[in-house]
Amino acid sequence: MITILVVEDDKNIRKLLVTILNQSGYQTLQAQNGVEALALLKKQPIDLLVLDIMMPQLDGYQTAEKIRTIDTQLPIMMVTAKGLPIDRRQGFISGTDDYLVKPIDEEEFLLRIKALLRRSNGEVEAKIHLGNTTIDKNSLSIRSGQHYQELPKKEFQLLYKLLSYPNKIFTRQQLLDDIWGIDSMADERTIDVHIKRLREKTADNPDFTLVTIRGLGYKAVKHEET
Repeated sequence: MITILVVEDDKNIRKLLVTILNQSGYQTLQAQNGVEALALLKKQPIDLLVLDIMMPQLDGYQTAEKIRTIDTQLPIMMVTAKGLPIDRRQGFISGTDDYLVKPIDEEEFLLRIKALLRRSNGEVEAKIHLGNTTIDKNSLSIRSGQHYQELPKKEFQLLYKLLSYPNKIFTRQQLLDDIWGIDSMADERTIDVHIKRLREKTADNPDFTLVTIRGLGYKAVKHEET
């Protein structure tokens, strides 16, 4: 599972970021400042760092600079209230890969996380984790607990697309163009047929549901953990 370290001295903001990431299937670690973050990085592998700037002991700039002396590849995203051009410039100079200004938009935050992970390691984004379910692009498979099944390519691509953006509505035409191609002779009913098959195969899955949006298309809904 992908592990993201959230470094933020504001308890409420840290809790919010951790909640957003956990609900999207990421494993999280927390640190209140740069000193704690550096100590954690020495103890266990981290896939991505979310870093505030204004923190005691070591600020975000100093923390990023120190991390870059020991790890040049770790993706770093600064999430901060400091939004002036000079602040952004200093963030990139210190070694950050992306810069997001508070208050954050949840969807944009998650999309940027995905982009950073994809750039840092193509294999990271080859799998989607939702609760106990893993969707693996390399094997065109879905595993939930002890249940494992491989899917036909188009079914898998359709499922992977929807689960990559939980709660985002895709029209039939969008899905058709993206998966079958703009020049395909297939019509929108093809999407309905594939969704029907996927629902039959994932009917007992506890982690997500494929939902029809009448008059529009489809979306995947992630089930909340209880």
